[in-house]
Amino acid sequence: MAPTNDHPGEQAAQDPIKLIAIRETPLSVDEVFRAVGDDAAGGTALFVGTVRNHDEGADVDELGYTCHPSAEAEMRRIAQQVVAEYPVRALAAVHRVGDLSVGDLAVVVGVSCPHRGEAFEACRKLIDDLKHEVPIWKHQKFSDGTEEWVGAC
Repeated sequence: MAPTNDHPGEQAAQDPIKLIAIRETPLSVDEVFRAVGDDAAGGTALFVGTVRNHDEGADVDELGYTCHPSAEAEMRRIAQQVVAEYPVRALAAVHRVGDLSVGDLAVVVGVSCPHRGEAFEACRKLIDDLKHEVPIWKHQKFSDGTEEWVGAC
């Protein structure tokens, strides 16, 4: 990563990956926000993914997430790639597994960087890559009695 300035606060922190976890318990936006706090960061971006009440025109009653044993290691690998690409001061990502209801938090990620643009870009890359690459599967149950499995995240 090329520094954007001679000031040390413009460069990535020594160990910016503060929190990576897969949990069966409810997630906390506050926990992720606290984890990515950094005095050298001028921008902090968070993404919160929630269980919605519909998918492609069908009413969703509930869903469950399950993951491969390698999922947390894959989350860390993706976090390391984001840190290598952006001047990340701090990064955190947590994903829920188990049975969730409409409105529950499914994933919370956060990134802090020296500037807001970098924070937005790094956070977007983090959640997009987690969604496409981490082996987490969603089992949706619909109001009409049907159900389906959906690939990663």
